[in-house]
Amino acid sequence: LRTVAPHARVVGVEIDPARVAAAQPYARAGLDFRHGGFEVPVSAPPLLIRAANVLRQYDEGEVAAVWRRLCARLAPASEHSRGGLLVEGTCDEIGRRHVWVALGPEGPRTVTFATRLGSLDRPSDLAERLPKALIHRNVPGEPVHAFLRDFDRAWAAAAPYASYGARQRWMRSVRDLTADWPVTDGPVRWRQGEVTVRWEALAPRA
Repeated sequence: LRTVAPHARVVGVEIDPARVAAAQPYARAGLDFRHGGFEVPVSAPPLLIRAANVLRQYDEGEVAAVWRRLCARLAPASEHSRGGLLVEGTCDEIGRRHVWVALGPEGPRTVTFATRLGSLDRPSDLAERLPKALIHRNVPGEPVHAFLRDFDRAWAAAAPYASYGARQRWMRSVRDLTADWPVTDGPVRWRQGEVTVRWEALAPRA
């Protein structure tokens, strides 16, 4: 990170003091470790907060309050910036599959589905990594369920592209999805095994 952003400062925040102590030998210029939680004990409003697998043990009804608390700590919007970003989601143990919500100071913006393409049988395999706000909504009648259903259908229709590799099949599937879903990114990200959709399209129904 510091190769492209020499002045970047990364702070790992952990609720377990023993883990903080174990990490201290790895601290160096630009990398620090702190004991804390959702209060985010850093000296300046962060430009980015990444919270992976943090809310898995929480109830769905608690998510909105945690989001508000974390977003309140973000750097505010300005003339030259939309403000800081919270990335909150769930990934597997080695990062092959990850689904996250990106939130600005104003609230949720997008949902990103990301995978190591060689590990995927069908897009709905990512359902088990949905963030807490969505994982219990993967049922008929909910938008996220409809999205994954349509993604699987697009994946099946793109089966002929599998002869060119999983990447080409994924890209064709996502391109087909754009006819009905507000996909916000493009081929550069699709090639990486990602697709990002506007939050409003997948948000749980009341």
